[in-house]
Amino acid sequence: MGRHNKKTDSHIRRNSVIALTGLIPIGLVTAANSAGAAPEIPFFNTSAAKSAEAASSATQEPQAQILPIADLAETPVAAPEPAPLAPVQGTPPLPASMAEGALGIPSVSVAAYQNAERILAVENPTCNMQWTLMAGIGRVESGHAHDGKDADANGNLFDPVIGLPLNGSLPGQAVIMDTDGGALDGDSVYDRAVGPMQFIPSTWTQYAGDGNGDGISDPQNLFDSALTTGKYLCDGGLNMQDITQAAKAIHRYNNSAAYVANVLAWTAGYSTGIVPAASDLPRIH
Repeated sequence: MGRHNKKTDSHIRRNSVIALTGLIPIGLVTAANSAGAAPEIPFFNTSAAKSAEAASSATQEPQAQILPIADLAETPVAAPEPAPLAPVQGTPPLPASMAEGALGIPSVSVAAYQNAERILAVENPTCNMQWTLMAGIGRVESGHAHDGKDADANGNLFDPVIGLPLNGSLPGQAVIMDTDGGALDGDSVYDRAVGPMQFIPSTWTQYAGDGNGDGISDPQNLFDSALTTGKYLCDGGLNMQDITQAAKAIHRYNNSAAYVANVLAWTAGYSTGIVPAASDLPRIH
């Protein structure tokens, strides 16, 4: 490898000269002579040709390729389209009201839960939040804002939903002193859960979301409270497609095994269209 056979190279150059002289079209030579060009050279002197070619290359500057004007015009760049929001997981048709069937959800509540799923699919895609899980919590916490009777088409509640004071008066109830000066719950002594998804004020302040994009995070708005619920459940890198992690998130939402069982039962019901069995709905103390 790397050596040249001089005899072979000489033979190749001689054959190349013969081949090149045979490729000069007669018609082109005739046309050139008729236009006053130099007469045809019958014999191709390789040494002279190479010397002339080398001299020409040394004295001439390389010519830039001339492009048509149309090719020089800048091609307009289209503005990138925004990334599409993730599609909402399909579920079987459900009654439009709890009064029409056990699985009924008011349309405004469905819109709020599905809107929260779409937002979280962009903001926290690894959480894999599904709207049916938030619907399960909404069902257990407030019956979807009392079957939607307490909310307008924009998800604003006509009357605020405020829980009992967390003063330890009920079995298993924690004592939580006031954390917001009564700003959200109207109680300056004890905290109370607020809104259709029932957040204590300190938790709401930490995770508050603006689901309807009006620049305000209002616990008494279905869209805001649904998004806040999703953000709270997803916190800590949890994946809602993993039932163990989903149960952990729900348990953090409410420290009750019975509560977790109820939420998961309603979540499965909304996902399948099958009403939960009574055994799947233990009494929450």
